[in-house]
Amino acid sequence: MKVLHVITGLAAGGAERQLRDLVAHHRMESEVAVLSNPGVMAGAIRADGIPVHHLGMRGNRDLGVLRPLTRLMREGRFDVVHTHLFRAGLYGRLAARLAGVGTIVATEHSIGVHRFEGRRVTWAVRRLARGCERLGHATIAVSATAADLLHRWGIPRERIEVIPNGLVGQAFAFDSILREATRARLGIRPGAVVVGGMGRLEAGKRFDILIRAMVQVPQAVLMLVGEGPDKLELLKLVHSLGLGHRTVFTGEAADVPALLSAMDVFVAPSREETFGLAVIEALASGLPVLYGACPALEELPRQAAPAARPIVDDPWHLGQAINVLVAAGPSRYPPPAAVRHYDIHHHVDRVETLYTRIRERDDRPRFARLVSGERR
Repeated sequence: MKVLHVITGLAAGGAERQLRDLVAHHRMESEVAVLSNPGVMAGAIRADGIPVHHLGMRGNRDLGVLRPLTRLMREGRFDVVHTHLFRAGLYGRLAARLAGVGTIVATEHSIGVHRFEGRRVTWAVRRLARGCERLGHATIAVSATAADLLHRWGIPRERIEVIPNGLVGQAFAFDSILREATRARLGIRPGAVVVGGMGRLEAGKRFDILIRAMVQVPQAVLMLVGEGPDKLELLKLVHSLGLGHRTVFTGEAADVPALLSAMDVFVAPSREETFGLAVIEALASGLPVLYGACPALEELPRQAAPAARPIVDDPWHLGQAINVLVAAGPSRYPPPAAVRHYDIHHHVDRVETLYTRIRERDDRPRFARLVSGERR
């Protein structure tokens, strides 16, 4: 089978990194179409030998993207279209129907009770999500938590497939040489204790809580990895608290393993997560982790990640928890069972099995068969 993955953008976020690992380990021929903002992950995917098509979409309501996207699907003779993130799910599933693609799958990477891909959840968003979901054959939820939310939005259980994210655990193994090189590049002295956070710089990630907590940890440097709409506000907060001299904003980065090697403690303070891939990557690097929400761990036994601990959502308690880890001294732990549980090969096997099952079922609506010129 030949697979086209359609994604909204290719910045260095969790969904984008997940897509890169998926296509790199596919046993099927695959290509990627990005609607807008190719970002650093487009180059990383191309470096793996996977074609990336940039559609040049100009905004959320740019219906003009449908024509080139549909043409790409027809001319590429793709058997499967797999969309990632909301905008790609809407336009990608519609284009796939118009192109007569036989198997249409979407992955929901970022859904919460209050936030949906950084946006506030509204009645209109839920209704649009339900409507465009019907254009496909199945929706992948990356956790049981995400599946429950999708069902509450009105998507039938039988159309939801729970397939957790996967990662290449060994790719995040601690590297002392990378640690020193990365610290030197970022201007961090070799012996400093580094507290790290990683993710899109937006309100839902709650990095303001982490910044405020660092006031209580005067001996440590804060490293924030990512870009986003709240970056300027977070910079202002850092300087208003007098933390500018010991805070590093790395910006968007594809070298996640190197940045994790440069850290000593990892903190993920967000209240809502669909999976929590960054937490699992940090555990793969051997870091002690403090997290606010992480379905990937919450759905496993506690002993699957003994170096990870949930936190109370306020700066004072978070600062105290960080101080406990800092006082214990820099430590690297063996990758826990949770990392092996979420191995990328398990993810790829289940995704490709889903494609095959849908294709064999051949339950395309009459509309899709007529557009593609097929007859029963």
